[in-house]
Amino acid sequence: MKIILLLPAVLLTGCLSFTAPVKQKFPEVPKELLETCPELKLVESTEKLSDVLSVINENYSEYHSCRVKIDAWIQWYRFQKDNFGK
Repeated sequence: MKIILLLPAVLLTGCLSFTAPVKQKFPEVPKELLETCPELKLVESTEKLSDVLSVINENYSEYHSCRVKIDAWIQWYRFQKDNFGK
């Protein structure tokens, strides 16, 4: 009778002392976020200064909007990766 009562205690103790190795991996970057910024436009004709300024203005705004998006994402990703293992 005593053996029957001790058997579950021994079996449960063995289960508690065994831990399976679990290794967590930080998720990979989604492919949508790895897209590069679009190429800047080239000036096709230099006859009109207004055309040149228009292209310069579009390139300037495109570059800065892309830079802000990428820099914010990089900062967020690094912060998440640093806090993942803590």
